[in-house]
Amino acid sequence: MAPELRIAELREAYNRRENFRRAGVMALFYPGADRQTRLLFIIRNAYPGVHSGQIAFPGGQQEGGDRDLWDTALRETQEEVGVPPGLVRPIRPLSRVFIPPSNFEVSPFMGYCGQTPSFRRQQSEVAGLLEVPLAEILDDARLVTRRLTTSYAHDIEVPAFELQGQIVWGATAMMLNEIKTLLREFF
Repeated sequence: MAPELRIAELREAYNRRENFRRAGVMALFYPGADRQTRLLFIIRNAYPGVHSGQIAFPGGQQEGGDRDLWDTALRETQEEVGVPPGLVRPIRPLSRVFIPPSNFEVSPFMGYCGQTPSFRRQQSEVAGLLEVPLAEILDDARLVTRRLTTSYAHDIEVPAFELQGQIVWGATAMMLNEIKTLLREFF
C-alpha cells in the first residue's frame, strides 16, 4: 500500500535510520451496537506537523513507564479514546512499519474488546472517531488510488482505502492491508 515511487525511498530510509523513536498502535476490534464487528480509527486533529488530520489507529510514542510496545499501545488507546487496558485482549502483533517523515518505527497490534466500548475522545489529539464494520474492511471495492498533497510530498498518487467517506493511506493503509490479508484467511 506504499506509493510506487516511495517504495525504494522507504527501503533506503529504513536502512539508514538512526535515533528513531518507537511507537505502539492498536487496531481495536469490538462489537458495535448492532453486534457487527467493527475496527476503530482516529481522525487526528489538524496541527502544524506531518500527520495532521490523518486517519490512524490509536497509539503513540513509547514512554519510560511502558513495559513494552503492547503496553504503549494499550496506554495510548486509553489516553486517546478512553478504552481501559483491562478490556483489551491481544490477538497478535503486526509487522513493524518505519515512517521516515516522523522518524518513528511503529509496532502495530491487533486487539479485541468483548463489549462495545464507551469511547471518550482526547480532544487535544483526536478530532473524531471512525468506526468501520469488518465487512467494509474486507470489501475490495474500498481499495482506491488518490492524489494527495501532504506536508512532505506534493501531488503524489497513493494507494488507499476509502472507508466511510474518509481516505486511509500511508502507514495506516499498510497496516490495514496486512490486517485484511490476515482476515481473508478466516472470512
